[in-house]
Amino acid sequence: MAVSPRERMVISAALLIRERGAHPTAIGDVLKHSGAPRGSAYHYFPGGRTQLLCEAVDYAGQYLTDRLAEAPSALHALDGLFDTYRQQLRDTDFRAGCPVVAVAVEAGDPDKPEQSAEVIARAGAAFTRWQEVIAERLVDDGVPGAQARALAMLVLSSFEGALVVARATRDLTTLDEVHRQLRSMIEAARDRS
Repeated sequence: MAVSPRERMVISAALLIRERGAHPTAIGDVLKHSGAPRGSAYHYFPGGRTQLLCEAVDYAGQYLTDRLAEAPSALHALDGLFDTYRQQLRDTDFRAGCPVVAVAVEAGDPDKPEQSAEVIARAGAAFTRWQEVIAERLVDDGVPGAQARALAMLVLSSFEGALVVARATRDLTTLDEVHRQLRSMIEAARDRS
């Protein structure tokens, strides 16, 4: 399936944000990365940088939602999540993090609350959807609903935290340990049901 120039810009924004963060990623960087012509930014994104950030968060959110939803079980979802990001950290010399986290952490400009509110809301929606999908996988595996929702939040929070620590320390040990611990917890929750 062909990707439109507009879609390439959104994908480029998400990729640049995951490695550089939200603030250092300028529209000019997105244009260069995507190969889009200069005037296309304002044509496709009349809302400017804020619109582009929102759409990049939506793209990243949907991308991971689809990957988690396609997994045949909670353990497959967990393993896929950790394996993918472990490889991305290696491939990018520990620069690739989660673009949704980057935007959530960096979007709160107190001088421009009207711009940051929408971006933060999109990040919050992505996190909420990821938790829901992880909980759905757990329920499908037999974990009761309330326990599945709580465990899904633990999985999501632990994963994102481990990813941040791995990037900061330039070491996969934390990511590997959190993966093992979460795997054990999911197995135990599934076996108790």
